[in-house]
Amino acid sequence: MLNLVKTEWLKIKNYPAFWWVICITALSYPGINYTFLSIYHNITAKQTMQGQIVKALMGNPFSFPEAWHTVAFFSSLFIFIPAIVVIMLITNEYTYKTNRQNIIDGWSRQQFMWSKFISVVIITLIVSAIYFVVSLIIGSTNTDDVTASKWDQFYYVLLFAFQTFAQLSIAFLIGLLVRKSFIALAIFIFYCIILEPILVGILKFKANDVGRFLPLEISDRLIPIPAFLGKIDADTYKLALAAVQSHIFLTLIGLVITWSLSLFVYMRRDL
Repeated sequence: MLNLVKTEWLKIKNYPAFWWVICITALSYPGINYTFLSIYHNITAKQTMQGQIVKALMGNPFSFPEAWHTVAFFSSLFIFIPAIVVIMLITNEYTYKTNRQNIIDGWSRQQFMWSKFISVVIITLIVSAIYFVVSLIIGSTNTDDVTASKWDQFYYVLLFAFQTFAQLSIAFLIGLLVRKSFIALAIFIFYCIILEPILVGILKFKANDVGRFLPLEISDRLIPIPAFLGKIDADTYKLALAAVQSHIFLTLIGLVITWSLSLFVYMRRDL
């Protein structure tokens, strides 16, 4: 196992696109959160009645402990960025025949798939670490109440990592099935940003919200909208929070299906 980790890390760290995508992720996470933070400050800083009412209703979603939830939600909008490098890592195995070379060098097909699983785990940990640092900085600089519990909603770190791993696993499966990086990227981004959100919206009103069982939506619901947005429709927000536990279970099932299908495809495909 340690040899697989070392081998995959060597592949990843010497891949320039990986570092480019990590840099973009490291910029996009604080970027999107500081954008909304600036909007919040611009609204609540006004001494008008409207500004004070908004501040009273919203509280401060960027202070602890709520910051863990707020930053997780906004950061999750950019999970498709690290998905790009996951797709490129698996499709490059076919482009440059390195997967075939690994098998020639004595790896079993199961070991190769384990190595890809490890790659997705590594990228998930790096992305989650970026989210953790952004949350810690934003929460620390926006918490005026020294008695506030910093760690009350720390579980969102685990939910964010779980969501990231689940969605990167789907990206991996698409890359494995298609094998062509440009086509796989186009399919994933189209499905992630356009097709599934449209289907979820339609099915919510036309088919008793069965869109919640779509591949990405299952893990999307691990992190409901932040509390300050939930106040717009408190009943819906409470239902979303209550549904998190069931979506943890559904996401686990989805992961088992995703990686089982990936192994099934690779075991029966010609190298």
